Amino acid sequence: MATIRRSARGARSAAKANARANTARKAKKTTGGFIDWLMGLLPFTEEQLQRIFLWLIIAAALVAAWFIASISGATALVQAQISQSAANAGFEVRHVRVSGVERMNEDRVYERVVSQRNEPMPDVDVITIREELLELPWVKDARVSRQLPGTLAIDIVERVPHAVLQRPDHLVLVDVEGNELEPINRTDIGDRLVISGPGAVRQVKQLDNLLEAAPAISPQVRAAEWVGNRRWNLTFKSNQVLALPQGEDEAATALVSFARLDGQNRLIGGEVTTFDMRAPPRIYMRIPGRADRVLGGNDDGETTPDG
Repeated sequence: MATIRRSARGARSAAKANARANTARKAKKTTGGFIDWLMGLLPFTEEQLQRIFLWLIIAAALVAAWFIASISGATALVQAQISQSAANAGFEVRHVRVSGVERMNEDRVYERVVSQRNEPMPDVDVITIREELLELPWVKDARVSRQLPGTLAIDIVERVPHAVLQRPDHLVLVDVEGNELEPINRTDIGDRLVISGPGAVRQVKQLDNLLEAAPAISPQVRAAEWVGNRRWNLTFKSNQVLALPQGEDEAATALVSFARLDGQNRLIGGEVTTFDMRAPPRIYMRIPGRADRVLGGNDDGETTPDG
């Protein structure tokens, strides 16, 4: 009768194999539990996570294809293929969302981006679109971004109308920097300040600073005329005119002095039609019907009291 002896070495190998299998099962159980716990912390459903992973895989594939194309010199061909693949996957401009528009005609914005409809997202040039939007008079700034899978988002920062510029044949809204926005009817002026005179549009900010020097007077100013490209005539709501000297500091000082005198004597609304402060510290007052207020010419063609 033959006796079969098992090798001790074989028994030890089997024991090690069983130990490794048990360790692998424990590791898998531990790892799986940790992953399930980690996935539970994310604010996404399983379906959303699968979609995100799919987009990541597509993006990685596109990056890899672009890298290979750059090396091989076939960039344009691959770019076209990438664009087509993105469009087929739903990554194309299907919606245009515009925000930030309050005063301007929103159609002007859509006219600039209508050509982007149905364009593959990789082909959308957001920099060029922004530059075209900045050409619109009302647009101070614009932000253009892609919102995957199919929305082109445009956020407009509008200019703020500050005054009305009186042209020889029409009126135009302008902002504080003198940018012309759009024509306006006289009936729509409201309480806005009306400015006039050659070169006045370049002086809007300076005029704003001047009026800020006398906040008690500025609400009474209805119009401002830039005279001789060097100084201002202010017209109050009472139709009285205040002629200021040239020079920013000189004009501000004169306006503050007039505000003080008005506070003491209530000049605005009185019988004086013109206050002339072009020769500080004197102030000349013109009253209709007063024979002693005769006007004469000066060297710049303007009129000034001789009294």
